[in-house]
Amino acid sequence: MGGRPSSPLDKRQQQHLRGQVDALMKNFLPQYRVQLAASVLRQISRELVPQELAGCQLLHSKKLPRVREHRGPLIQLQGHPLQWQPVFCVLRGDGRLEWFSRREEYENGGRPLGSAALTGYTVLTSQHEYLHLLDTLCPDSPGDHTEEEPEPLLEMPVNFPLFLQHPFRRHLCFSAATGEMQRAWRLALQGGIRLRGTVLQRSQAPAAHAFLDTIRLYRQHKGHFGHDDMTLGSDAEVLTAVLMRELLPALQAQIQTGLRGAGRARAWAWTELLDAVHAAVLAGASAGLRAFQLEKDELLAALDRTIRPDVDHLLRLRGRVSAKLLAEVQGPLESCLSRKVDAQLPRLTQTLLSTVEAALAAVQTLLVQGMDRLSRHLRGSPSSTRLRKEVYSFGEMPWDPELMQTCYREAERSQGHLGQLVALFGFSGVRSLVFGAQDLSQQLMADAVATFLQLADQCLTTALDCIQAAQQLEKVRGRVLKKFQSDSSSFQRKFVRRWQICIFLPFVLSQLEPSCKAELSEFEGEVLAVGSPALTIEGIYEDVIQGALLQRIDRELKKALGASDVSCALDGCSEVPWKQAEADEETEAQRGTCPKQPGTCTEVQPLYPLLPPGTFWS
Repeated sequence: MGGRPSSPLDKRQQQHLRGQVDALMKNFLPQYRVQLAASVLRQISRELVPQELAGCQLLHSKKLPRVREHRGPLIQLQGHPLQWQPVFCVLRGDGRLEWFSRREEYENGGRPLGSAALTGYTVLTSQHEYLHLLDTLCPDSPGDHTEEEPEPLLEMPVNFPLFLQHPFRRHLCFSAATGEMQRAWRLALQGGIRLRGTVLQRSQAPAAHAFLDTIRLYRQHKGHFGHDDMTLGSDAEVLTAVLMRELLPALQAQIQTGLRGAGRARAWAWTELLDAVHAAVLAGASAGLRAFQLEKDELLAALDRTIRPDVDHLLRLRGRVSAKLLAEVQGPLESCLSRKVDAQLPRLTQTLLSTVEAALAAVQTLLVQGMDRLSRHLRGSPSSTRLRKEVYSFGEMPWDPELMQTCYREAERSQGHLGQLVALFGFSGVRSLVFGAQDLSQQLMADAVATFLQLADQCLTTALDCIQAAQQLEKVRGRVLKKFQSDSSSFQRKFVRRWQICIFLPFVLSQLEPSCKAELSEFEGEVLAVGSPALTIEGIYEDVIQGALLQRIDRELKKALGASDVSCALDGCSEVPWKQAEADEETEAQRGTCPKQPGTCTEVQPLYPLLPPGTFWS
């Protein structure tokens, strides 16, 4: 597998790529500015919706999502010619993998031999599966059948492999010493891949929403309406993936003919070439977004100043134009929904609900087990050291990949069936959907753990013996479970709503494109007369289509759940999965309304005399 171009990219090719990135930014940034304005208006309009009755019951965890750092020895396929060499690998908390020549290099603060952000990678643990992937990745052209060089992957079968495959980057090939080590690394790597992949989806910043909307519109203008996994990663990584997808056909046609070798050697060389192109595009996209950062910050501040005083007028105008536009497109819209969407909506609703329900049920089981374990230890009069260890383990539950795997696996069970259902609508983002369910599982576990620890600290005092303290924990357990079940129900509905819009909206827009898009010009003058960048006729048109879809989705959710009011899902728990500041909602824990017994106070008190104040919460 030693086939490799002597120089992956020459100066002419590098210059060409810089030109491609510049052209992408030139087309992207104007639309991004428009979507920033629309996102600010959306945020301000949400602030006007009363939230008193709709707050989340659980505390929002203040801990940022992270990967538990994982490290240990592996062997890696590297070098030219390729060979398996021992390395010491470290998975950082931000989802970046580093490898060193030996452990001492890492412990002494030395530079790694290499590193990779795990965005977009897939972990394979079957050597046969990976070799098959290489066989299909880069089929030989006529006349390319030359004698292949020796292939270490075949000469040295790997018992416990870890192959990290990426559509546009060099593959990373490792092997563990035992099956147990392989499993631990697989779970850790999968956590890092998900963490880095959903960074934009987790963000509640208007800029993040605007960026994702701009990516979707940019691709729609190029004829690609279906949602897929291209939006996994940071803003620069997403832009890079979009451009790489556009460049791929030309790269295959023009550059691949210059690769040496055949078969798997040629496929390996192809991944190295793609990696060089990806690195060049990512550098250009990152530079372009950094250059735009100051302008973006100033624009967001200016938009807030100008939109906020005029928000009522803007919302009235949007409502008026929406009503007129709906009257114009209602015929073809209703026809499309009844013929193309209604038949599949019940099955898809039930499958999505079953997926997220199973994952959150697994979360509840783990949560109950963790709370019960703490109560048992407390009844047994443990030492302060032992109890601290148990409290720490409980607090780390959301970040324990082995423990949470039972929840994550439930989110993956229906992946194949979901893929079949949504393929009819051009949706190929099932991986993003599964990541979303796994993120939700981790979020609710973190919120529930934070709530339990906070309420426990407020209810336990030095006046209580271990039996009384355990009884108090039982009461806290019951309150946390009620809060968890309430938030779980709300987030389930929101999850289904969100992903059904991702599935159906692009499809319906594509179906209506020929007939309804022409109607927009009739209303464009009325919108332009307002002079606000926050309102565009295209945005209002999409709001109309989305509103019609949500009516059907809510109706189906009512049937599936037997709920009287599903529409509260979006306005219920504000979508703040990983809030970095103080939680806005005033919860029972913050108000100090934990059930009291004589001698109990609302301040944070020690669990019992052997422990300092704040043992549970700190």
